Amino acid sequence: MKGEPRKVLSTNRKARHDYHIEEVFEAGIALTGTEVKSLRGGHANLKDSYASVERDGVFLLNCHISPYAPANRFNHDPLRPRRLLLHRVEIRRLIGKVQEKGLTLIPLSLYLKNGRVKVELALARGKKQYDKREDLKRRTQEREMAEALKKVHR
Repeated sequence: MKGEPRKVLSTNRKARHDYHIEEVFEAGIALTGTEVKSLRGGHANLKDSYASVERDGVFLLNCHISPYAPANRFNHDPLRPRRLLLHRVEIRRLIGKVQEKGLTLIPLSLYLKNGRVKVELALARGKKQYDKREDLKRRTQEREMAEALKKVHR
């Protein structure tokens, strides 16, 4: 959808390094007011977070959203499980996919879209150590080729 404003609040930088991304979904997330305020301030960490599909929905686990300082005693638990808002058809499809061997759900980023917090969720397969090394080698070669081309065109 073109022209929609999207402000990224937090990204999972290790996700693309540790996993082969197979499919990406956009999901809403059920948050409290203090969580939204804290997210707008950029106080979220997706480092070790993942999503779990249960029979009554999809939940984001291990996502750390820091407490909002001005909220004092009405603050939220930073690591509480948060419900992801997906259509029933999408949830059923994810249940089937996650039961396949080796597939998992990981959040790639948290962002604001039209004033609402959304999660970019990926269906991913874990990489082996040699896959990670090959990716690093390939990226280094591409960077060196780009630098060489830049020198030639000067």
